[in-house]
Amino acid sequence: MGMTTPPRTLAEALRARDDESLAGLLRARPDLLSPVPGDITQLATRAGTRASVVRALEHLDRFALQTAEALAVAPDPAPYDILLGLLTGHGQDDGEHRDDAGAAIVAALPGALATLREQALVWGENDRLRLVRTARELLSPSPQHPSPTGLGPTVAEATAGMSPGRLQEILRAAGLPATHDPVSAVGALSALFTDRTRMGELLDTAPVEALSVLDRLVWGPPYGEVTPNPTPPVKWLRDRGLLLPVSTRTVVLPREAALHLRAGRAHRVPEPQPPAVVAAAERDPQAVDSAAAGQAFLAVSTVEELLKSWNGGGPAILRAGGLSVRELKKTATSLDVSEPVAAFWIELAYAAGLLASDGEADERYAPTPAYDDWTELSAQDRWVDLASAWLAATRTAGLVGGQDAKGRALSALGPELDRSAAPEVRRRVLDLLAALPAGTAPDPESLLARLRWERPLRGASASAGDTTDLRSRIALWTLNESELLGITGRGALASQTRSLLTGGPVEAAARLAPLIPEPLDHVLLQADLTAVAPGPLERPLADMLAALADIESKGGATVYRFTPGSVRRALDAGQSAADLHAFLAAHSRTPVPQPLSYLIDDVARRHGHLRIGAASSYVRCDDEAVLNEILADKRSATLRLRRLAPTALAAQIDPASLLEGLRELGYAPAAESADGDVLITRAGAVRTPPRTAPAPVPEGPPVPDDTLLGAAVRAIRAGDTAATVVHKETGPSAPAGSLPRTTSAETLVTVQAAAMTGSAIWIGYVNAEGAASQRVIAPVRVEGGYVTAYDHTADEVRTYPLHRITGVAELADDQTS
Repeated sequence: MGMTTPPRTLAEALRARDDESLAGLLRARPDLLSPVPGDITQLATRAGTRASVVRALEHLDRFALQTAEALAVAPDPAPYDILLGLLTGHGQDDGEHRDDAGAAIVAALPGALATLREQALVWGENDRLRLVRTARELLSPSPQHPSPTGLGPTVAEATAGMSPGRLQEILRAAGLPATHDPVSAVGALSALFTDRTRMGELLDTAPVEALSVLDRLVWGPPYGEVTPNPTPPVKWLRDRGLLLPVSTRTVVLPREAALHLRAGRAHRVPEPQPPAVVAAAERDPQAVDSAAAGQAFLAVSTVEELLKSWNGGGPAILRAGGLSVRELKKTATSLDVSEPVAAFWIELAYAAGLLASDGEADERYAPTPAYDDWTELSAQDRWVDLASAWLAATRTAGLVGGQDAKGRALSALGPELDRSAAPEVRRRVLDLLAALPAGTAPDPESLLARLRWERPLRGASASAGDTTDLRSRIALWTLNESELLGITGRGALASQTRSLLTGGPVEAAARLAPLIPEPLDHVLLQADLTAVAPGPLERPLADMLAALADIESKGGATVYRFTPGSVRRALDAGQSAADLHAFLAAHSRTPVPQPLSYLIDDVARRHGHLRIGAASSYVRCDDEAVLNEILADKRSATLRLRRLAPTALAAQIDPASLLEGLRELGYAPAAESADGDVLITRAGAVRTPPRTAPAPVPEGPPVPDDTLLGAAVRAIRAGDTAATVVHKETGPSAPAGSLPRTTSAETLVTVQAAAMTGSAIWIGYVNAEGAASQRVIAPVRVEGGYVTAYDHTADEVRTYPLHRITGVAELADDQTS
C-alpha cells in the first residue's frame, strides 16, 4: 500500500504496511497478539504501552539500541542526517574523510533502523524519523533516570522556570546580545552551543580548571553537586550557562554543550558490528567427537547410576520442596562428584522426566515408569533424550546453593530454579559455537561479550570484566554443562551436537552410534575378589553384576569388588549359590578364582539360617547355639531380645531394624513372611505413578506460527476496514451545535494531537451505565486505550476509555474561553 502523504501517527504508518510487514511485527513482538487487536488503531495503541515497549527494547542488539537512544536525544522528528551525525560525530559528513568506524556505522545504520521500524519502535520516512513516545520517555534523560547516552536535558528543558533576568545575565556573560523575551534568550543560548565556531571561541577563554570540570561531566552522568559558594571555575561555567541549575545544590551540563564537547557523538563508543567470538584453541575434529562421545556415554551411565541408587525409594522431600543439603552431599559422594555437578545430574534426570515425587504422604523422590523405558533404549538414544531435555529446560542447576530474593537457600529440585531465559541462552551459545570452524574451542570472555552485545539491556549490570548478570552466568554454566553432558569435547562443539541442532534427534543418534563402544558380554575375574569390566557391559550382565558386587572405581574400565555384603545382596534378590556360580562361569573370560567361590558358598551357607518376622519382630533358628551367641553378644543389647523358645527370640523393634542390626553384627539373616516363606528383595521395586516431565516456564508469549499470523493479520485488516469505513447519514441532518460521531481511528488521532499541543477538545461520552453526555476535556496522556485529561465540565482530572468516546471535535475559537 503506497502513501501520498507522510503518516501523522503510528497507526497511519502501520496501516500503510503490507500484510507481510504486519506479520513481521507480530512475530517480533508476540505480546501484541494477546488478544488479537480489533483493528490497526488498537494494534498501535498496544504497541505503545510501556510494558510492551520495555519488552521490545530488551530484545534489541546494542547498535539498534544505540540508534534508538540517539533518536531519544535528537529533535522530534529527526532527519536521517541528524541521526547519522549523532552516531558518527562531527567531521563524518564527508564520505571521503570518514574513518573505518564511521563507515561501519553508515553501513549498519539502515539495518538498525529497519529493525526498529519492523518492531514499530520507529516510524516515519527518513526525513521525519519518529521514536515512539513511550520509548522516548524510557530512554530520555532526567535526574531520576539518566540517559544511557550520558547526556543531560536541553537548554530549553534545563532553563524552564528560570527568571528572565537570570537568562539575560547568562547571555551577557556569554557575549550575546540581550533579547526581548525568555524564549528568544533560550534560542540564542542554544544557537551558541550548537555553533562549532562560536562555541570553540568561548571555550578558548575558559580557565583550565573549568575545562577539567567539563571533562568529568561530558560523558555522564551530566549532573554535579555545588556548594553555595562555588569555586571560580564552576562559577565561570555557571555564569555562561555551560552549567545550569537543577536545584540549589545540583547543576547539569546541557545537552547542546555536551554534544559539542563530544564532537557531536551521542555515544562514546558506537558499536555497529557485533564483537567476534575468538578461538581459544584449535582441536582435531575427530578427537573432539571422540572425547564428546566418551563423555556422553559417561553422562548416560551417571544418570543411570543415580537413579539406580534411588531405586528402593530416594531421599525425602523437604517441606518447602526440594532436596536437603545432607542428601545432596550424600548423592555427590555416591557419584564421586562435587555437589554442583551432582545437582546438575539430579536436575537433568528431573527435566528428562526420569525422576519425580512419589506422591505419598511421606513424599520421597523415586524413578518414574519412564525410566524403565529409557533404560531399554540404546546408549545413543538415551543421550539424545538427555541432551534434548537439557536444551529445553528452564530449570537452572547452577543456581543451587545460592539464595533467592528473600535470602533463602535454593535447593536442588526446589521450586525456585526456573529461569525462562535459560533455553534461549543455551541455544544461542551453541549456535555461536556451531558458527566456528569444526574443532574450535571459543574464548569464554569473547563469547560473553558477544551475548552482551546481542541483548545489552538483559545484561545491563555487567561491565567489560563483570560476569555477574544472569545471562552471563547461564552462558558460563552452559559451557560447563556442555562438557559434562558430551555436547562439547575438549571445549569444541561435537559433530553429533551439530546434527542435533540442525538435523534432529534421529540424525544425532546415528552420528553418535559409531563413536560409542559396543557393550561387552564378559568380565575378567581376579584372585583379589575383584572383576574388571574392560568396557560398557550388556544390560543383563551389568544389572546382575551391580547386585553381586560393589563398584570400586570407574573410568575406561570399571572395577567391581565382591564382599560378603554384596553377595548377600544377590542372595536377598532371590539368587542361589548355584545360580551365582553358573553366572560367573558363563560371563568370565578367566577361570572363577577359588577365593570367590569360597566367599559365595560361605555366605550362602549362613544366608537364611536366621529368620526374622513380625511379632513386634522375632528371630528363629534351628541352631540353638547361634541364638545363644547372639544373646551373649553385648552389642545386641540395643535390639532388646528375649528368648521365647529354644529356637526363637522376640524383639521390641520392627523387623527391618532387627534385620539391619543383626547384619551389622556379622550375621546373614533373611526376612520371612507370615507363612514362613523367605521374602525376596528385588531392586527397582519403587516407582512413582506415571509422571510427565516438568514443563519449561516460557519467557513471554510464544512466537506465533504462520497460520496464526495469517489469521491475525486478516482479522486486524477486517476490523480496521469496519472501523474506518464512512457511513452515509440516513436520517435527518444533525441539529446545529450537536457533536458528530467519529470513527475510533479519527477519535484517537484527534485526542493524540490535542495531547501533543495541549489544546482542549469537545467529546461525546457514554459511561458504564449507558448515560450519554458531552464534555470539554484537555488531554494530558493517551496510553493503553485510555485518555487521561483535565475535564473542564467536572473541573478535575479524569481517565476515559477511548472506546466509550462516541465523537470528538475541536473547539471553535469562541468556545475556548
